[in-house]
Amino acid sequence: MATEWLDLHTPPALPGLLLRAAMRRGITGKVLPHRGLRCQVSVDPSHLARYRQLCGFADDARLPATYPHVLAFALQMKLLTEADFPFPLLGLVHLENRIRVIRQLAGLGPFTLSVETSNLAPHDKGAVFSVITRLEDQLGLLWEGDSRLLCRGMKLDGQTVGRSDPASLPMDELTQWQAPANIGRRYARISGDYNPIHLSALTAKPFGFPRAIAHGLWNKARALAALQAHLPASGYSVEVRFQKPVLLPSSIRMRASLPAAEGQFDLLGKEDVPHLAGYWQVI
Repeated sequence: MATEWLDLHTPPALPGLLLRAAMRRGITGKVLPHRGLRCQVSVDPSHLARYRQLCGFADDARLPATYPHVLAFALQMKLLTEADFPFPLLGLVHLENRIRVIRQLAGLGPFTLSVETSNLAPHDKGAVFSVITRLEDQLGLLWEGDSRLLCRGMKLDGQTVGRSDPASLPMDELTQWQAPANIGRRYARISGDYNPIHLSALTAKPFGFPRAIAHGLWNKARALAALQAHLPASGYSVEVRFQKPVLLPSSIRMRASLPAAEGQFDLLGKEDVPHLAGYWQVI
C-alpha cells in the first residue's frame, strides 16, 4: 500500500512528544500505519558546530553523515507517538542502522526531510520494523537512513529472516576514546533524545541497566568521525549492528580495516566486549 504523506509547515515541538512517549504503554496492534511525515528544515550553524564537537567531526564544510538523524528526530518522534502507531516508543531496541550518502551533504538547506515506517517482520525476540528517513534538496535525494527497531513481547506469523554478514577483513586499532558518564545527557541536549536509559543510573535502572548507556547513534557518529579519511565525500553506505550497550563511563577501542571501496570496523570495550560492528561500501 502506498504511503500517505502529511506535510508539516514546521518541525513538531519536542516537549509534548516526549511526554506522549513517556505516557504510552502496551502494544495495541500488529500493523504499521501507511503514513509518512514531511517537513522543510534548515541547519542552524551553531547547533551543527556543537554536534561536530560532541561527536569528533572535523569542519570540512559538509554535514556529518549521521547529522540528518538529529534533524529528523522530532519528525520521527511524532510519527512513532501517533495514536494509531501500535508499539510503545519506550522499550524499543535499536538493533541496526544503515545510512546512504548519495550526494555530498553540502550547504545548510533548506532541505526536505521525510520519515515513514516499513518492513515489519517477525524476530526471535518479538517483531522488527524500519524507520526510513530521507533528506532531499531541489535536485532530489541526498541521504537515506534505515533504523531497524525491535519491539519485544509480541508475536508475528511467519519465518524470521536471518542476516548475512560479510566475510571478515583484517582490522587494526585505529583510535581510542572515553565515553564519559555525562555523554548521554550531553547528546540529549544536542539531539533532543531524552530517553531515560541514556541520562543517569537512576533513570536507566527501571529498564534493566545498572548504569546509563551511551546512545547508539553517538557511538556510530563517533566511529564515522574517526573514519573520515577512509570514506569518500559521497556515494557510500555504512551499516552498523549494535551489540552490547556501552555502560557509562567506559573506555572504547576502535578497530578498522584499511581504506578501500569496502571495509569493516568495530568498537570494543573492556576485555574486548563487542559494542558495535560496522561495514562500509562504495555505492
